[in-house]
Amino acid sequence: MSWIKEISYDNATGQLKKIYDRIKGPNNTIDNVLSIHSLRPHTLIGHMGLYKNVLHNSNNTLPKWYLETLGVYVSHLNKCSYCADHHAAGLKRLINDDSKFQEILSCLITDQVALHFKYQYLAGLAYAKQLTLSHHTIKEADIHALRDQKLSDGEILEINQVVSYFNYVNRTVVGLGVNTDGDIIGLSPNESDDPNNWSHS
Repeated sequence: MSWIKEISYDNATGQLKKIYDRIKGPNNTIDNVLSIHSLRPHTLIGHMGLYKNVLHNSNNTLPKWYLETLGVYVSHLNKCSYCADHHAAGLKRLINDDSKFQEILSCLITDQVALHFKYQYLAGLAYAKQLTLSHHTIKEADIHALRDQKLSDGEILEINQVVSYFNYVNRTVVGLGVNTDGDIIGLSPNESDDPNNWSHS
């Protein structure tokens, strides 16, 4: 599951058990990206609060499929197969069109996003790549370029937060050797209208 000790659902007690009960999936499944926090449950609370509100909150105005697309793209750029696989499954479910999904996934994997995306969606992906691979080069002019593509400042913030979240979680996963053994690929906290509902389905 990872390179450090983890506490399983069956062996969890106290605060960790309470958190696990909030985030568990079918058959008490806890994704490895979450159980990696089990030795410090307070960091799991921080992770879930950020994840739920950045990616699964109905106050976002960009479509959820696009936010997932950003996550898959950033994860591929970071060579994090764990997150890429999980969120590609989530993206496939949201797209609900196998042909369109394969087209999107192919251009993300090959880093040829201009083959499928245009205008504000392409600009957002370019910003995601810059923030991931060369964040130190970003200037105010880059934000103006996003505005020029009709992205509002709130939507720019959404993109920034999703990209920043995935850079955080990619480094957590890769840095601790987290793998998908035992995971149900593609589970997520889908009740976007309730920020306190962390259950995975």
